[in-house]
Amino acid sequence: MENKPRILVVDDEDRIRRLLRMYLEREDYLIDEAENGNIALMKALESDYDLILLDIMMPGKDGIEVCLELRERKSTPIIMLTAKGEEVNRVQGFESGTDDYIVKPFSPREVVLRVKALLRRSSKTSYIQTEPQAKDIIVFSHLTIDNEAHRVTTDGQEVSLTPKEYELLYFMAKSPDKVFDREQLLKEVWHYEFFGDLRTVDTHVKRLREKLNRISENAAKMIVTVWGVGYKFEVIND
Repeated sequence: MENKPRILVVDDEDRIRRLLRMYLEREDYLIDEAENGNIALMKALESDYDLILLDIMMPGKDGIEVCLELRERKSTPIIMLTAKGEEVNRVQGFESGTDDYIVKPFSPREVVLRVKALLRRSSKTSYIQTEPQAKDIIVFSHLTIDNEAHRVTTDGQEVSLTPKEYELLYFMAKSPDKVFDREQLLKEVWHYEFFGDLRTVDTHVKRLREKLNRISENAAKMIVTVWGVGYKFEVIND
């Protein structure tokens, strides 16, 4: 039982929670439920879930509020569910710290596939299982990224990152000093092509810097803003 992934399903519609529970339990996941944002936040802070399926439109706190408050304390992977398909709502979801986004009405099978994909990306063992011979570790003076263990350490301390924050850091660190514009980062890291509002990248870069800076100012300085263009990962030599 302890090795089974624990998932919190949050939606104010009982039929949707029951539908998702049925499909996810078939995959041998342990499912907990919450019918509103207040209960969801309480459960998410009290327990360590492997993933949260979070509806946006709910009584009490909505999904955006829950995600923002949870991100202040935890890096639990989040997939946001919403009936709103407009780009502005998708951007709001990513800005609040969600890792993926599914628009209602959805196929339960699609949800299961997205859950599996996000759990693989956030797992600390998935990379060891896929490439047991390869050592995928990037080492800098103040920062080490162990992609096999999906772990980031700076000055000897582990940094707790969401899957998207990790992917963003790893993607840029693989190409030091290369400048990426926001469109490139959205396409390569989020696998979405947005038109217009690109604040999603800015928000995640800001959070990433803040988390690194809590431990190492030098590590935070490695993520450099190239004004008018985008961002790059710059190696700092002592």
